[in-house]
Amino acid sequence: MNQLKAIVIALVREFIQFLRTSSVFLRIMMLIFVAGFATILYRYLFGIGAISNLNDAYPWGLWISFDVLCGVALAAGGFTTAGAVHIFGGKKYEPLARPAILTAFLGYLLVIGALWVDLGRPWKIWHPMVLWQPHSVMFEVGWCVMLYTIVLAIEFSPAFFEKFGLEKARNAVRSFYVPGVIAGMILSTLHQSSLGSLFLIVPHKLSPIWWTPILPLMFFVSAVAVGLAMVIFESTIAAKAFKRESEIHLLKDFGRAIPWVLMVYLVMKIGDLVARQQVMLLFEMNGMAVAFWIELLVGILLPIAILTQRDAREDGRILFGAASCVILGVVLNRFNVSMIGMRSQAWQTPYFPHLLEFLVTACVIAAGIIIYAYVVKHFPIWHEAAHSGHSAE
Repeated sequence: MNQLKAIVIALVREFIQFLRTSSVFLRIMMLIFVAGFATILYRYLFGIGAISNLNDAYPWGLWISFDVLCGVALAAGGFTTAGAVHIFGGKKYEPLARPAILTAFLGYLLVIGALWVDLGRPWKIWHPMVLWQPHSVMFEVGWCVMLYTIVLAIEFSPAFFEKFGLEKARNAVRSFYVPGVIAGMILSTLHQSSLGSLFLIVPHKLSPIWWTPILPLMFFVSAVAVGLAMVIFESTIAAKAFKRESEIHLLKDFGRAIPWVLMVYLVMKIGDLVARQQVMLLFEMNGMAVAFWIELLVGILLPIAILTQRDAREDGRILFGAASCVILGVVLNRFNVSMIGMRSQAWQTPYFPHLLEFLVTACVIAAGIIIYAYVVKHFPIWHEAAHSGHSAE
């Protein structure tokens, strides 16, 4: 108990010192976080209607679209990289694994935080664990997200134990690390697809451009693609921000895999529209058709055209740009499914996010950036630090 107390005190002091010596950019993130956190407190005092424009026609708005649907998809780099390294024998990609797991872990923690704001009553977050609703897709998503967050905590824990020299605890975790990675991959597969299943209940409301019985499968395949892209994106940004050497020799292999996944996704997407005889909707002069074409051209066709070229994959800037396109495409897809593609009746109030909804979302992003910067500076996240047994200072 005394050791645990000492660790907590050390972490608090270290984090406070980190905040005091942080860069101008991080201080701006802190201001955004404080403003957003104050808004969240205001929401709990006066209700969700005080800070949002959600209504009966649009009960799921910006927070679900971005903080949850996009957040979960963008955290897919954790299970894709962990699986590649620990299950499929890609040991040379191990330097990418721990940063990817950290990003995924933070992503899921922030998703849970955003859900608390959207749903309210965070003290009841444990209810799905005991009040089972086995016929509900939300029940399955809730269980998988909670369990996978625990798995990510276990996968990240060796970095924590290494920092404080807890070798016995680290070795204990490493002894069942591979089964944990397998469990994580299963849970990720289940809930990445189940997020698509949530929208199968609204065929009358979601545009036929996106509503399809194979939407769960399409959500999963696109999550695999964006998971690979996120590893490239995160590694490139981190290398520049922390003045580290680029890992292009590893990232280019991820870039080589992305177009194959996107080709599968493209065939599914176009084949489904043809099979359901909805192709003509793509040529109507409306916002939904435009949104689909941007998603298709920017998020799928452009990255395929770029990443099938070997020279492009070996150029860090081009590789980063192509990965960013994939990320943009998947983010737009989630917005298309959850917001843009939703049709309301003439008598229903249109929805556009309240300014404070944007502030809460910015608060979530700022929190992720601040915590990520702190952890990579003070924990053994980079491959060389992880193998030296101490944190990189």
